Amino acid sequence: MLLRLYTLLYTLLLPLLFARLWWRGRANPAYRQRWLERLAYYQTQRLLNGAVVFHVVSVGEVHAALPLIEGFMQRHPHVTVLVTTTTPTGSERVRELFGQRVQHCYLPYDVPGCVQRFFRHFKPHLLVLMETELWPNLIAHCAQQACPVLLVNARLSAKSQGSYQRVARLTAQMLQHIHAVAAQAPADGERLQQLGLPASRLTITGSLKFDVLVNNAKVAQARRVKSQWQGRDVMIAASTREGEDALVLQAFTAMLPTLPTLLLVLVPRHVERFASSLMLARSQGLHAVSQTSGETVTSATQVLVGDTLGDMHYYYSLADVAFIGGSLVNTGCQNIIEAAALGLPIVTGPSLYNFQAASEVLQEAGAMQVVADPPALAQAVVALFNNPGERLQRAARASAAVAANVGATARTLVLIESYLQQHE
Repeated sequence: MLLRLYTLLYTLLLPLLFARLWWRGRANPAYRQRWLERLAYYQTQRLLNGAVVFHVVSVGEVHAALPLIEGFMQRHPHVTVLVTTTTPTGSERVRELFGQRVQHCYLPYDVPGCVQRFFRHFKPHLLVLMETELWPNLIAHCAQQACPVLLVNARLSAKSQGSYQRVARLTAQMLQHIHAVAAQAPADGERLQQLGLPASRLTITGSLKFDVLVNNAKVAQARRVKSQWQGRDVMIAASTREGEDALVLQAFTAMLPTLPTLLLVLVPRHVERFASSLMLARSQGLHAVSQTSGETVTSATQVLVGDTLGDMHYYYSLADVAFIGGSLVNTGCQNIIEAAALGLPIVTGPSLYNFQAASEVLQEAGAMQVVADPPALAQAVVALFNNPGERLQRAARASAAVAANVGATARTLVLIESYLQQHE
């Protein structure tokens, strides 16, 4: 009965979901394309032998899953892999990273007709979901079709647990249909068990994001560029969210009297905010340029807006200190591990629930500092630039903390293979 009620509500909301895609398409036209895929109508031929499906949502999950999917394909070169996303930026990254080596489409909306068409077309014989992607009809149909479902790199904050608790019976029903969960940390596993996951199906593997594959070509490119900046101090504000750019720029402006040659690399999280972030910086009287404009960073440049996708390793490698976005606004922080893997001391705001376990690791290692507001951010960054020894020590601790926590990919591959129905 709960599943039927959920399905009714979801179906009634479909027009609003398409309206939201249209609205987001104002800034990113890709949101107005490939709508038939959202309803599981495909132009490609059906897969006769089925596929192993990895659902990776968007850019962050694509990058986290990259070593896992690559490792799986190396071990099983004759198995068809389907990678699904929900965002155009995630779709673009899948194509850039995997090309024609994988099948790709959007995961359809979670209504029975769409899910059934998805199964008829791709014939999944194993579904691997990332983090907290729990879709009741999709999981229920997997159970009907005897398709094992694995939830990997699973995380569940206290806030998300409260949301799922509001539909406790439906959540418990979903978790009963999941064959195995590979959780990032014990706290994530405990919350999932409290919602109904059987303890026998839980494994703690750590976070896949610690197994980051560093793009050495991007690192080398950044070092060549930075060598032309005459030794300027560089701070990155990475993956900033809506409303956060203004807070970062407030902190940056407060730093300039002490660090007059400081350069800010500002990288918004979403494509649709690239232009507005540049305009905001200029509206505050700062000399700002964008990466795609081709303008050279000169001694007068104060802000470089990173308005390209898939280049975070390049932008991080330009910097000496990293502020990670999503943390001064209450969105739970973005990926703090990439910056640590590239050897940067990290400063964040207080909202960390999306990376709670990783933030605890980095704080305990002395690689990461949490600040409350823009004035505190300015103070922390100035202190790091005024004390190069401390800055380099924190950078070394960050790299060491990441190195000490690798291995989740290998552990997760073992779990996946234990459920793999061979179709080679």
